[in-house]
Amino acid sequence: MLHVDHPAAAGATAMRRARHESLPMSAHHPSFSLHGPAEPRTPLVLDSPHSGFDFPDDFGNAVSEFELRDGEDCYVDELWMPATERGVGMLAARVPRTYIDYNRHAGDVDLDLIEGGAWPDEFAPSGKARLGKALVWRTLDDGRPIYARKLSVDEVRKRIEHYHRPYHHALHKRIEATHAQFGASWHIDCHSMNAVGGVQGEGGAGKARADIVLGDRDGTTCDAAFTELVRAHLAGCGYDVKINDPYKGVELVRAYSSPATRRMSLQLEVNKRLYMDESTRQKSAGFATLQANLATLADAVLDHTARALAR
Repeated sequence: MLHVDHPAAAGATAMRRARHESLPMSAHHPSFSLHGPAEPRTPLVLDSPHSGFDFPDDFGNAVSEFELRDGEDCYVDELWMPATERGVGMLAARVPRTYIDYNRHAGDVDLDLIEGGAWPDEFAPSGKARLGKALVWRTLDDGRPIYARKLSVDEVRKRIEHYHRPYHHALHKRIEATHAQFGASWHIDCHSMNAVGGVQGEGGAGKARADIVLGDRDGTTCDAAFTELVRAHLAGCGYDVKINDPYKGVELVRAYSSPATRRMSLQLEVNKRLYMDESTRQKSAGFATLQANLATLADAVLDHTARALAR
């Protein structure tokens, strides 16, 4: 059962679920929702792997739901929702990233969290375990442990089978269907980041982060033209934009990209201070401005894809 001890947590949970149910969707799975058209209408694919907040009953967390939301990319699916009105499909997670992180390889298991300290299946460590943020998070950004116990192999396997694998299958299928229809695909992996790095955060504790960070894994997940288009557009909106610092992009842009075959993937992180109050987890006055600017970015990307396909 969930451990909830923040006075606003129960009401906030109900409000978020009501918001989620009000968002238009064309497909629904316990692992994800698909917003926008059921089949590709444009060459652009969006996914929001860390905005989920449906906490499974078997989580077994030792900290409150409110505290766990520090790791959530709060409202990122809603920030990008106007793009779906332009015919863009967006896959959005339903469960929290702290329960299972879709932006990790299924074998990126933190052995310090597993009973017996061994993983019998494919093991593909990325280095995220040292931050407590592998496939299943062990700690919050400030270093506090999420569990007061170890997890069994069967528990983690269940999370992979019921949640991680279906999300990856759906995203891969969407990218491939888009590529089959248009001969190319452009994928933006949508995220948000805390304004300042925590003890277990990327880039160092106490370090203030840029407004926007783009990650193309040092130019390996998309061509330079796509990264530059996005950078230039957001810089033109007045944002401080960095590339691959401190976020280079992780599994979702790595796994399904291939610039040589015109499968482009770019991770895009927005700073939470632009659109929300991190202390209350509520939207701020900046939400509408950022949402509008991301809508113009979607338009710019669609124009870019049209020109690229015409060549």
